[in-house]
Amino acid sequence: MCCEANIVAIMGFLKSAWKHGLAREDIDHALSNPVTVHYFDGYVIVIGPSRSGHLIEVGVNDDDFVFHAMSAREKFLRRK
Repeated sequence: MCCEANIVAIMGFLKSAWKHGLAREDIDHALSNPVTVHYFDGYVIVIGPSRSGHLIEVGVNDDDFVFHAMSAREKFLRRK
């Protein structure tokens, strides 16, 4: 996944990205303004604000496709 100047480059969206009803513009906004990024094997979860400022989590796989987007869950908001 390419990250330069706080912008996450994505190739596209998988069908599963729309499961929770977030708008593309909100997903794009969160990816362009990441608060934190959680790294996992094969994907990352980006936490960022929607256009209204509500924190959302966006999953991007190693092929740079968004596969998940929803309101940020507590487990991704906790600081360790």
